[in-house]
Amino acid sequence: MPRPWRLRPTPPDAERTLARDAGVHQVVARVLANRGIADPELARTHLALRADLMHEPLLVPGMAAACERLSRAVDGGETILVHGDYDVDGVCGTALLVRLLRHVGANVRWHIPNRLVDGYSFGAHSVERARAEGASVVLSVDNGTSAFETIHELRELGIDTVVTDHHEAPLPHPEFGALPPAAAIVNPKLEPRTYPWPELCGTAVAFKLAWGLLKHRSGGERVDAAAKRLLESQMALAALATVCDVVPLRDENRVLVHYGLKALRHLPTAGLAALCEVAKLDGRTPTAEEVAFQIGPRINAAGRLGAADRAVELLLTDDGALARRIAGELDALNQERKLVEREVLREALAEAERFACPDEHPMLVLAGQGWHQGVVGIVAARLTERFARPALVIGLDGDRGRGSARTFGDVDVLGATRAADGHFERYGGHEQAAGCEIEASRVDAARDAINAALREKKERETHAAALLDIDCELPFAQMDEGLMRQLESPEPFGKENERPVFLSTDLRPRRRAAPRRPGRRALLAAPSRRGPHVLVRYGLRPGRAHRRASAPRRPCNVVYSPRWNTFRGATNLEIEALDFRCGLDAAPVS
Repeated sequence: MPRPWRLRPTPPDAERTLARDAGVHQVVARVLANRGIADPELARTHLALRADLMHEPLLVPGMAAACERLSRAVDGGETILVHGDYDVDGVCGTALLVRLLRHVGANVRWHIPNRLVDGYSFGAHSVERARAEGASVVLSVDNGTSAFETIHELRELGIDTVVTDHHEAPLPHPEFGALPPAAAIVNPKLEPRTYPWPELCGTAVAFKLAWGLLKHRSGGERVDAAAKRLLESQMALAALATVCDVVPLRDENRVLVHYGLKALRHLPTAGLAALCEVAKLDGRTPTAEEVAFQIGPRINAAGRLGAADRAVELLLTDDGALARRIAGELDALNQERKLVEREVLREALAEAERFACPDEHPMLVLAGQGWHQGVVGIVAARLTERFARPALVIGLDGDRGRGSARTFGDVDVLGATRAADGHFERYGGHEQAAGCEIEASRVDAARDAINAALREKKERETHAAALLDIDCELPFAQMDEGLMRQLESPEPFGKENERPVFLSTDLRPRRRAAPRRPGRRALLAAPSRRGPHVLVRYGLRPGRAHRRASAPRRPCNVVYSPRWNTFRGATNLEIEALDFRCGLDAAPVS
């Protein structure tokens, strides 16, 4: 079924006022206004990307207590166990905090759970590892806010837990109350919401702790030159995790990503340099999208197919030869992951046919025996795009399973899973993504509970999110390199700061044989009095192309995003075609 197009309604007066008062091109003003940035002062701040726009670390709830406990552990020679998670966010945050603690002279160890053996977040493995290492402090990354029982058990053993996390607060525990009995919980989403920008990823929270601890130990507002250089280099990890965890690229996150991408180019560790090399991104500053699709999956691959330890080792090593060897291993694992993902997706698509009606099943809840638990999250993301609704995909291993959910539009998938609270053994996450553990016999009941709750809420967001939103109709002749340089000003692009999307009409293929497969390229042109305006090439995005088998071969309307493409040293302006309509289908959009 064709995806409906919608031109975003922007009042012309607001667009002109923003362009004048913020000093930007009118098309850029339209793009900003469509993303809720209509106030000129807010627009100037959004575009400024100054380092001094980052917020004070001590404003994060729990920060002062965490810095005090960790500083005492450093000074007393206590063993600190950094406890991460197996995705990009957890791996990057673990490497960041281990480097920080080594810098201040701490006795530090680290632990990443095995996805296939240990399961989600804190558990018995956490206690076992802390005891084995002789740790008196466990410092979590990207998890722990909901780990009531495990943190209580650690406390009973005389081990303090310092949590750094960005997930939503859990429902109150009947025995322990609102939050686990940790020495400190550093989480910008906890009450009181004293932090101006709560939408940080886990590694960004870890970065804030690193900054806060260095300030705490310096005894002043500033840190020394060595500490400053450490923080600047570790912004690369914060940027990588921010992009890959798909948190909003607004406010402080944009600043972190902007400077972090520069650090990835100019101050990379041996491991990040090796990753850029294997992804063919070395020698220049990568874009946020390149980081998301080229570097992130290679780090994730180790954790998805087993143990993420190798990825942490890569990010911690300063040995260039070792880094290149590990990066090669992760690249091979990523290729293997793609094959596993393809097979699970094929079976999930067949299973999804049972739940085809979106009114009855506003959220796809699918389970399959033998589905690799390391790829269910990616498969869920593929299904959300295919079916324009959120999805929870569960990999069953006998009578038990682990699953991952991904949102679509504005649906809160953590809230949706809470509707099936009595059917999950464990679950957690945030509005965009959640994880769970469940008995196989309870999957049907969980599906019914989730969809009943969503039907009751009459989720209008799901329908609205199915639309392909267009910033404005733009004559093709105006889409040139000069305008493109103006359109770069809102970068880096990502969630809630999406790449601009335009509509151009009556475009003509310039080659007789247009490409038949997504991702292939051809020329498009628009007639004009000065002759045809040719925009170098276009390629239909593979992820959007399932509804059509071929690219246009006759006059058409095209919805697209412009971008630069560098190939063999030459940089050209291209468009990425998101959709097209030909002939009678090319009627004006609503």
